[in-house]
Amino acid sequence: MKKALLLGATGLVGKHLLQRLLDDPSYGTVVAFLRRPTGFKHSKLKEHIIDFDAPDKWQHLVEGDVLFLCLGTTRAKAGSKQAQYKVDHTYQYRFAEAASKNGVPTLLLVSSAGARLNARFFYMRMKAELERDIADLSIRNVVFVRPAGLTGARMEKRVGENIGVALMRLVNRFGIATKYRPIHADIVARAMLNAASEDTAGVNIFQLDEVFTLAGVD
Repeated sequence: MKKALLLGATGLVGKHLLQRLLDDPSYGTVVAFLRRPTGFKHSKLKEHIIDFDAPDKWQHLVEGDVLFLCLGTTRAKAGSKQAQYKVDHTYQYRFAEAASKNGVPTLLLVSSAGARLNARFFYMRMKAELERDIADLSIRNVVFVRPAGLTGARMEKRVGENIGVALMRLVNRFGIATKYRPIHADIVARAMLNAASEDTAGVNIFQLDEVFTLAGVD
């Protein structure tokens, strides 16, 4: 049975992915890296409470078959662009780098629709930079999923993001901007789990429509 490594287990996508990994018989161990305990108990679950700013203390623990990167925050919660970049890019890249050094063969990342290095918006540029940097590492199978606005119950309220999702729902009633239509976090989690089971090599990018298809949703 496989060993999964999960970053962002308490986030919107991560919590759904955690439950799916625990329910999947092909995974015997699920290792979550966290700032604080989830409070969730399961025989397959192992939690490492770490200091993300001290990689020398946890890099050796990033060993397994698949690394799922689902960590993220907002500029409002982080307090600045620089602080958001540290969480979304720096921390996740450090885990990817450790996975590469430790021989983890598969990595999956929650990126973003519209991720481009020359994108107008900071968030999309940041995701594109993370994709670029991870793609340069020596990992056999790399998967980037690019959802748009995520829906589902969060542990914290994100007012700006909720407004954005509501606006996209309204716009999409008229068939406009479908490539940015909202997607439920559990669909993203299901797509990532399915992608992890495929024996592929190289860098594979799943755009929003392909994420729905990968999850088995019409």
